[in-house]
Amino acid sequence: MDIVIVTGLSGAGKTQAVICLEDLGYYCIDNMPPALINNFIDLVSGQRSEIKKVAFVVDIRGGEFFADTIECLNNLKKKGIEYKIVFLEASLEVLIRRYNETRRLHPLATDAPSNIDGIRKEMKTLEEFRKQADYIIDTSNMKAVQLRQEINNIFTTNKRPESFTVNIKSFGYKHGIPLDADIVFDMRFVANPYYVPSLKNLTGNSQKVRKYVMKHEEAKKFLDSIYDLISFMIPSYIKEGKYHLNIAFGCTGGQHRSVTMANEFADRCRAEGRRITLEHRDIK
Repeated sequence: MDIVIVTGLSGAGKTQAVICLEDLGYYCIDNMPPALINNFIDLVSGQRSEIKKVAFVVDIRGGEFFADTIECLNNLKKKGIEYKIVFLEASLEVLIRRYNETRRLHPLATDAPSNIDGIRKEMKTLEEFRKQADYIIDTSNMKAVQLRQEINNIFTTNKRPESFTVNIKSFGYKHGIPLDADIVFDMRFVANPYYVPSLKNLTGNSQKVRKYVMKHEEAKKFLDSIYDLISFMIPSYIKEGKYHLNIAFGCTGGQHRSVTMANEFADRCRAEGRRITLEHRDIK
């Protein structure tokens, strides 16, 4: 099992790091009492568990439980359970500015006169974690997208565009455009099989309908053009820290043309080794 421990200074970007790890397929648990980490690992280590990658966020929010974290991690190593520690930090000046901008109170400020004293106390408390960290990331001069890219560089072994997931969906305009679509392609410019009696009651999952739609030159050129466009865009999406793209194909009812083009586009992606999901929202 691939285990990651995310820790570091409050305000240094742990939330963004966790979002990135979730996008990379990690099962993320925030602020679990350290004593329960071992129990959770035992729970998901069974052969039937589909969880293969897990990330735990541990920090001073754990209060009295946090003191047990180092001992808990040492016990994991004694049992032969390997893990990586990612420690996020930023300069004192940057952390103070971030807290001032958000008007938040530092978690340790309740025991200290100010945010500054709380940050300093946290730095001292986390010294041992910093020494044991496998990766130390200073986010002082990083934007969120740069931090996500740094996490991606560390934990992604396959950074080719083929590791990017393309979520493909067909739909009917009369049922509404999918709210989660990043890009929508309108297939209503192609001749409608609905008006062919022998095809009316079939769908784009039928080879007869697919052949009818794709025999039109404009449909063929459209498929070639959008596949080239998406292939051009994917490396830039990955560079910006995005790991999936939601593409929707629409026609009037979501039965024929949109289903056909979604299937054709999915087949093209599979042939090129891309990771995809495929859904026909309105086919029923």
